[in-house]
Amino acid sequence: MHFYISIFLMSLVVTYIFTPLVKRFATRINAVDRPNYRRVNTNSVPTLGGIAIYTGFVSTLLLLVSLNRTLIGIITGGTIILFVGIIDDLYDISPPLKLLGQVAAAVVLIIFGIKIEFITNPFSGGMFYLGYWGVPLTLLWIVGITNTVNLVDGLDGLAAGITTIASSTLFFVALQEGRIVPAVIALALAGSSLAFLRFNFNPAKIFMGDTGAMFLGFILAAVSVSGALKSAATVTLVVPVLVLGVPIFDTVFAIIRRIYNGKPISKADNGHIHHRLLALGFNQRQAVMSVYAISIGLGLMALIINGANFQNAMVLLLVVIIGLVYGAWRLGVFSVELPAENTSFIENT
Repeated sequence: MHFYISIFLMSLVVTYIFTPLVKRFATRINAVDRPNYRRVNTNSVPTLGGIAIYTGFVSTLLLLVSLNRTLIGIITGGTIILFVGIIDDLYDISPPLKLLGQVAAAVVLIIFGIKIEFITNPFSGGMFYLGYWGVPLTLLWIVGITNTVNLVDGLDGLAAGITTIASSTLFFVALQEGRIVPAVIALALAGSSLAFLRFNFNPAKIFMGDTGAMFLGFILAAVSVSGALKSAATVTLVVPVLVLGVPIFDTVFAIIRRIYNGKPISKADNGHIHHRLLALGFNQRQAVMSVYAISIGLGLMALIINGANFQNAMVLLLVVIIGLVYGAWRLGVFSVELPAENTSFIENT
């Protein structure tokens, strides 16, 4: 237990120290996020905060944990995704080029043996072993989660808080499964995200930018593949989907909404869950705390389902999905049609 406490505290302290330094650096090089009609910030705010999260996360693993193949793969892939984010924040690279960088980072994970090898058979409760099909599924998962976290990064502290909750849940899932390395990685990410949240919560003093949002999404996806998706439990795919439920379902709802309104999937809008909460009169803090509550609830359900038998797990999952769909419908997430700039689906919306 002392080892886990050390991991969490070091990642938290290092990120806490580095965040003001990154803030000053970003201001000096004019890496700032300026207000526009799709932004909720009313003042220019320094960005590139993901560098501080990365520094706390990686330095903790390098100094306190013995490196193995999994750790090297995740750090290498995470470094690639960090630089893709930095370049995008500074120069606004094209969506295809950004996607190429994300795929390259995901390929690194696969090269180091971090991939989805089997999924649950929903009919028998057994396993489908994927063989070579595990490669494209892993690519889809890694790139998809990387972008869903980026998409949900729309309010001060939202992505950092969701990541803190999700990574903490993945830590406990990994402990349930007796998987030490994924547990350590998840805990280091939780500490870094929580420390950054101190500066990113409304009113934000610094934004993480694509640099941070893509890094957080990438590491969460990698941890789930190396931890929860390596589990022999019959609910292999269910647990990480619930843990990352807010960004995943928010993205799915966005796709449904745009199709329903006859809009291209790539056309951004203001219909995400946090946008709808603001439209109902919530202030930023209230909206963010509401989404935190949903994330915590989904995390607790993931832990319960991970310890349940297959039949009970499926019943619980069905109840959760019905509840999420009903809640989204009540918020108007599916039907809202607001003007927005035509922008790539993998850009922050």
